[in-house]
Amino acid sequence: MTELSFEQSLTRLEEIVRVLERNDLDLDEALRLFEEGIGHLRTAGAALKTVDARVQQLVEAADGSFSVVDLGA
Repeated sequence: MTELSFEQSLTRLEEIVRVLERNDLDLDEALRLFEEGIGHLRTAGAALKTVDARVQQLVEAADGSFSVVDLGA
């Protein structure tokens, strides 16, 4: 699978869900789409974890200013 952006993975997941909901696929095609969807779900999940870690580094000080902190320290 080609590396897609978060948005592209999400769009492809939505397409897969629409096709799977039609219930007119044979079992092999449904399984192939399901497996592809899981791959996109993992890609999107990893992207969200990365963004979440970056957001958590931003800490608001008492005066309303923001600073970046190293959570690994």
